[in-house]
Amino acid sequence: MTTKNKLTLPPADTQEQEAQNVDSLLAGLLKTMPRMAEAGEQGVPGQRCGLVAIVGKPNVGKSTLMNALVGQKISITSRKAQTTRHRITGMHTRRASQFVFVDTPGFQTRHNNALNRSLNKTVMGAVGDVDLILFVVEAGIFNQADAKVLALLSKEVPTLLVANKLDQVSRRADIAPWLQEMQQRHAFAEFVPMSAKNAKDIERMLGICEKYLPEQAWWYAADELTDRSEKFLASETVREKLFRLTGDELPYTSTVVIDKFEEEAGRGKQKRLLRIAATIVVERDGHKAMVIGDKGERIKRIGTETRVELEKLLDAKVFIEMWVKVRSGWADDEARVRSFGYE
Repeated sequence: MTTKNKLTLPPADTQEQEAQNVDSLLAGLLKTMPRMAEAGEQGVPGQRCGLVAIVGKPNVGKSTLMNALVGQKISITSRKAQTTRHRITGMHTRRASQFVFVDTPGFQTRHNNALNRSLNKTVMGAVGDVDLILFVVEAGIFNQADAKVLALLSKEVPTLLVANKLDQVSRRADIAPWLQEMQQRHAFAEFVPMSAKNAKDIERMLGICEKYLPEQAWWYAADELTDRSEKFLASETVREKLFRLTGDELPYTSTVVIDKFEEEAGRGKQKRLLRIAATIVVERDGHKAMVIGDKGERIKRIGTETRVELEKLLDAKVFIEMWVKVRSGWADDEARVRSFGYE
């Protein structure tokens, strides 16, 4: 299994020259690759619209990239693997082009339970009928988990190798040999070294993706950002706060069910009011105590952070109640996995 190399920063007087040398090497490398969107580069008039799947192993930054490309947070993030469990669609419309991005769960290889089988089914379904695939890896790294995802990708669909987290690599020169190695693994349409947290890199990525969009009418209104409901976004926000505030203490087999989502007319300056009731489902009594915390402090904080974020995201006053229930073995019960909203 490949691991991160310990890279050292070159002396200040050589950094600029080194960057120029690596840029030249990358430019030469890209010239040897097939060009798959030449028609798009001619600026064909009319609207363009297409599906772009974002795939990769867990924790490579897919959801962070998705949110940056859309321009707003619609896919939750945390350091815990399996944070993304659903196919999340986010739209970005600019000029004559509409990008329909699909964020997918990280392909699971460690546990063969009903939940993971559902997540992998979602990944495989997402890459089957798209116009472009963004295969996201950590810059300079390719291991067995990456290889298993790469093996799922159709050679008929143009695929960009997105070398994410470039900002975490101390020497850019170390990336060039790795890129040459990756070129031998798959016929990537283009290589895109980048950081999802860099606004200029995101703008460059949108420009690259735009060339691969078919010429056709938009599928969504220009101001739409996602096809997911507000109820779904509420569930995901609770789950994000749950994972972030419990860290590695709580196993990944925890989920959130929205029991009530009601909208009322707002008062004063607030246009509307949302009343939400959510149940956090865990597998053991010990996990329940972990979520509730000492004197209920942890679940109160989960509720507060969820409310603050939802009020900003949904432009509404939010009241939220939470409970914790134990459902032992739910992640390996296919019927219960489906009842909790997984495919």
